[in-house]
Amino acid sequence: MNRTEQPAPATPVHSCFTLRFSSTPRGARLARRLCGERLDTWGIPYGSDAHDVLSLLVSELATNAVTHGHVAGPDFRVHLLALSASDAATLTIRVEVTDTRGDRLPEPPATPSASASASAGEPAAASARTGGRGLFLVEALADRWGCVPRPDGPGKTVWAEYTVATSATVAPVARYGPSAAPS
Repeated sequence: MNRTEQPAPATPVHSCFTLRFSSTPRGARLARRLCGERLDTWGIPYGSDAHDVLSLLVSELATNAVTHGHVAGPDFRVHLLALSASDAATLTIRVEVTDTRGDRLPEPPATPSASASASAGEPAAASARTGGRGLFLVEALADRWGCVPRPDGPGKTVWAEYTVATSATVAPVARYGPSAAPS
């Protein structure tokens, strides 16, 4: 995984999906579900490892936008891009989540136990924490991720990329008529 402040190099866009969601836990949940449906439509089936990883990336980035990027009123935007590689053997899915808060930039913990060691006097309380692991998961699962200033107003866009082998995601084309018969 490489964290970078630069967006991905320009590659042909295979498919695109963009929606705005309310900055609430319900909005983050809906973002995950609708993006999961779109991934399935693009040939990354429910239950596959790639679908699970990408759904988790959407979920973590959307939850962070709601939890840490929320400014009263404005929504957050999720943008999915399927980027075709030049070798046609892979498809890179880019997840972008844009919020309206530009003063709090994402930084993952240095180690998975960094948040747990912060409360050294309370090991039981530290292990029971439910927050602070999102960007560590993004860092561990994504091929690349980063953050850029929002181009159309205040805020930022946090993005993550994950590459999928197209042989596992492209459904065979159904053929009908005389050419479909075995020879």
